[in-house]
Parts: sequence; structure tokens; C-alpha cells
Amino acid sequence: MRSDVVKKGATRCAHRSLFNAMGFGPEDLKKPLIGICNSFNEVIPGHIHLKEIAEAAKLGVAAAGGTPMEFPAIGVCDGIAMGHTGMKYSLASRELIADSIEAVAMATGFDGLVLIPNCDKVVPGMLMAAARLNIPCIVVSGGPMLPGRYHGKDISVSQSFEAAGEFAAGKISEEDMTAIEAVACPGCGSCAGLFTANTMNCLTEALGMGLPGNGTIPAAYTGARRLLAKRAGERILELVKKDIKPRDILTQKAFENAITVDMGIGGSSNTVLHLTAIAHEAGIELPAQKFDEISHNTPYIACLSPAGHHHIVDLNEAGGISAVMKELSKKGIIHTDALTVCGTVADRIANARILRPDVIKTVDEPYRPEGGLAILSGNLCPENAVVKASAVAEDMLVYSGKAKCYSSEEDAVNAIMDGDIHDGDVVVIRYEGPKGGPGMQEMLNPTAAIVGRGLKVGLITDGRFSGASRGACIGHVSPEAMAGGPIALIEDGDIIDIDIPNRKLELRVDDETLAKRKAAWVKPEPKIKHGYLARYAKLTTSASKGAVVTAD
Repeated sequence: MRSDVVKKGATRCAHRSLFNAMGFGPEDLKKPLIGICNSFNEVIPGHIHLKEIAEAAKLGVAAAGGTPMEFPAIGVCDGIAMGHTGMKYSLASRELIADSIEAVAMATGFDGLVLIPNCDKVVPGMLMAAARLNIPCIVVSGGPMLPGRYHGKDISVSQSFEAAGEFAAGKISEEDMTAIEAVACPGCGSCAGLFTANTMNCLTEALGMGLPGNGTIPAAYTGARRLLAKRAGERILELVKKDIKPRDILTQKAFENAITVDMGIGGSSNTVLHLTAIAHEAGIELPAQKFDEISHNTPYIACLSPAGHHHIVDLNEAGGISAVMKELSKKGIIHTDALTVCGTVADRIANARILRPDVIKTVDEPYRPEGGLAILSGNLCPENAVVKASAVAEDMLVYSGKAKCYSSEEDAVNAIMDGDIHDGDVVVIRYEGPKGGPGMQEMLNPTAAIVGRGLKVGLITDGRFSGASRGACIGHVSPEAMAGGPIALIEDGDIIDIDIPNRKLELRVDDETLAKRKAAWVKPEPKIKHGYLARYAKLTTSASKGAVVTAD
């Protein structure tokens, strides 16, 4: 066993003494040592209940003949961090999570890990750690939040953000806004729509690193959720026994399956960052063009909030990710021979079926013939840019407008709320990329304000968008402004052409003029010069490469 390095032989006498101090006796040390990495905290709704999930996982480990040992991981609530300096830390926290799990797992000599995440950067951070460590691992999340109810309709946190814009536009009263905020998030779990956290928990299933139901069983269904965790705890012992490691599962086929499911359900644009980063840790190249290639061939069969009115609980009732994969497999675009933590994909989907055809459409009659995300190219984004096409209104898929440029999210939000943005504009938010932000902030505040005010405008940024964002919002523009990318050279009044069906993002300025602007461009001073974010800014790669921290 891998853990023999910390528990066997005369030279490990002191080590055994330290285990004894924690109540682990000789009989416990004879068993595989299983780390239970629990991201429980009291600052994220999706994590507030994870003590129960961890306890169930530990029961499963013990029942299957292992010794569970719990340790923590940090987490940031993107919703609470939104719209202020805290959001700069969100994406950067993904690297801290992966690094800290690596440190604890290597220092302790675990035989396997049960990873318990639930929110935006915690899920990919834990998957990155699993791929990097390459010891047997299984993921079991805390599950999605149920939607709230307002005036007889299901709502979620995105309606709370949009309420601010509606209030500013005089569409609703302060009392209405207060009523929405009181009911939008009714309890524990990752926010109810197909936002980044729930997308990544669903894609954990598609990757094969979690059991069926990992992404869709609601957190409030405590019995089902605990049973899933217990089974995950039992399963890790089987993975240890067979020495099935993450890189046996996280293959090229697994990532293609995940991208296919992502396109089929219209997941968050942040998945391009996260899947690329996880693949990097697994030693697999995942270029942006792969996402677009798969998107062209994948029908969009589940329209969930923020693009539609259904939430994750509806997807769960409809048959979950297994039903989605079963339906997509009818087009031959799912690798059914790919390995998972419990058999092959073929084993997993054998008995799956669509239980609510109003939620999951067929591949023959999809919502749209192509996938939910699109990768754009053009003189404004020589590397690439990303848009959640499924959340863009039909009349905004092709759009041209005059640029209004802002060098921070805060300045853009103030302009939107003050009425300085009008129909026909393209809001440009720059110097918010991985290096420039630093940390590549999510832009839910400006997108929600635009929706709330009812504006018909485009928005492009070298930052990124929340999974709850909707509209003609194009992010991950690379190279970013801080690296001297073309987005830094845009001037107010320039015409920007957005053509999502043809995957184009163009600045209507000739090359000679752009070259003159480039020559005159002066790189601004970093926004943050000390601490973790300053180090992150120096070491992170472009968004087109997953915004991963490297030693290069």
C-alpha cells in the first residue's frame, strides 16, 4: 500500500505514535488510509451541509475496510465575492485548492482520496489535484440547491442579480427587490441553475470521476445525497484494490465526453477554462478548437437556467446526466467504452432513459442543432474568445455596435447603472484577464444589470462570465489587454462585429491603424502588487491555456 511509507518499519515508530495520538490504533493502520477532503465551511451555501456528506463517505470507507481521515479544503463563494475585489481571488483559489490537496496527500501518504467539493472553483481544483497526484480518487459533491419560488415561478440567484438592474431602471420597487432576495436561495446546495458549479458537478459524471447522480441529486434530498456519499466511500476501496487511478479515467475520450455533454446541456463558459486546466494536469492537450469542433456536432438538448426556465432539480427528474449521455450516444458522439469509477460509460447508461421530455429533448428534435458554447476567432481575439451561445437571444447572434471601453468591471457597472449605455453599444471591459485583473473576474454584475435594464447591447471582456450570465456576453478574449492584446487597442466609437454562427469577433479597424495604436500603447501598472494575487499574475498562463499557474 502507498501508505506503508508512513506506517511500516522501525523507522516509522514516531509516525505510528502520532497516529495513535489521533486515536488510530494498529488495527486501523493495517487498512488502506483514505483521505476525505471536505470543503465544508460556513461562507458558501453549497458547502454548509458538507459535514453530513463527509460523515456518510467515512461510513462507506469504514464499511468497505478502509480507515478514513478527514482534512479540509478552502472555498470562495462566487456570488458573495461578485462585484468587488474578492472576485479577483475566485479563479486564483482553484490553484490554491489543487496545491493544498497535493501537499496534504503527499505528506500523509494516502492510498486514496474521496474529494467532497460543491462550488465553482472547488470542483475543478479538486479534479486538478486528482489528475496531478494520480492516486485512486473519487468525487462526491454536495448537490444543487433547489430553486426558490416567487409569484408562482421558480427563480434562483440570477434573478437576485438581475433585480438590481430592474430596480435601477424603475421596473420594480425596492419592496419587490427585497422580496426576491428573500426567496431566491431557499437552502443549502450549489445555486439552482446550470451555472458553473452545477455544470462542473455534472461534467464530473461525464468525465467518469463521480457516481451517477453526482451532478443532479439536490442537496435537500438528504437521504439520496448521503447514500451517494456512502457509496462513493465504499467505491474508493475498490479503486484502491484495483489500482484504478485518475489518469486511467481522465483520458482523451473522457474529456471529449465531458465537452460533448457540456455542449448538449449548454453549460457555463467557465468550463472551457476548467476542463483545459484539468486536462493540463492529466497531461492531455485540449485546444479551444476541440470545443468548437465538438459543439458543431452536438445537438443542444437541455435548456436550463439561465438560458431556460428549468433548473437542475428538473434535470434530475428527467433522468440526469446518464439520460443525457444515453440520448447523445444515439448520434455516436459519446465514447461508451470510456472508463469511469464504476465500470464503463456503456454500463452506466445501459438502463438510462428520458423521464421528462419537456426537459431533455431528443437528438432528432433538439432545442438547437449545435452545442451551447461557441469559440470565436478574429482580429479582436487572435487566440480565441468564448460565448455561451445557448444563452444568447436569436436576434443577438449576429450584432454590430459602437464600442464603449472601460478598464475595470466597476467602471462599466457604474456606467450601466447611470444610464450611460444605450441600445446599439458594445461594452468593452478590459484589464480584467488572468494577469490584468488579476484573477479574471466574473462579470455577472454588468450582465445582470444589462438584462435588468432591458438593454440590447453586446459585452466583450478579457475577464470571464458567471454561469448565471445570459445575453451577448463574450469572454476569455485572448490575448488579454495586460498582455497587449487587441482588446487593449479598442477606442470608443470603434465598430465591433459579433457573428456567433460563423464564430467571428472582429474589430472594424484596419491593420495599419491597429499597428500604430500598438506602438503607442503603454502597459499599465499592476492593480495588485503584493500578496498571493501578485504572484498569481506573474505565473498564470493565458485564458486560452486554462489560466493555469506554471513554473515556467
